[in-house]
Amino acid sequence: MSMLSGCTWVELKPQGEKIRMLTPPEVGRCKFLGRITSNTAATIGIFARSKDTVQEEVERLARNNAADMGGDTIVPTGPLIDGEQSFNVYRCINP
Repeated sequence: MSMLSGCTWVELKPQGEKIRMLTPPEVGRCKFLGRITSNTAATIGIFARSKDTVQEEVERLARNNAADMGGDTIVPTGPLIDGEQSFNVYRCINP
């Protein structure tokens, strides 16, 4: 199980590396671009994956998708539940 807990299968694209995660009060002057929902496997067979690994993968997916939308910022809209989390996407630099 310890080998599975640290495995991350989602690669952060170069453009995704530029996406930052902020809180709702920090995006007041930003342009809202839309909402995305990212998900990844929370379990492998009967084994639960590390919550930190699942969270990291979901955030990487969100950052990659936000970059594809022309955004530069994501804000979580709720908690991670069963390997799924939603984010609002914003453009804060040159909105």
